[in-house]
Amino acid sequence: MRLDKYLKISRIIKRRTVANDACDAGHVSVNGKVARASCDVCVGDVIEVAFGERRLKVKVLEVKETVGKNDAASLYEVIS
Repeated sequence: MRLDKYLKISRIIKRRTVANDACDAGHVSVNGKVARASCDVCVGDVIEVAFGERRLKVKVLEVKETVGKNDAASLYEVIS
């Protein structure tokens, strides 16, 4: 699954266009490398997103095409 789509489905970022812009600006990294929006996300990957001064680091636990709002947080584990 594409990185921008995963960020949207997991509700880490609310809109796919915003996720795409964050990737283009270099605010998102996968496994320690700055990632493009088209990067494939797999189970076990570590995604880091910079929201201004704040950083969110998560580990991918599951990749699904669709998920309900209440179950979105089960797709990842917050590391820091």
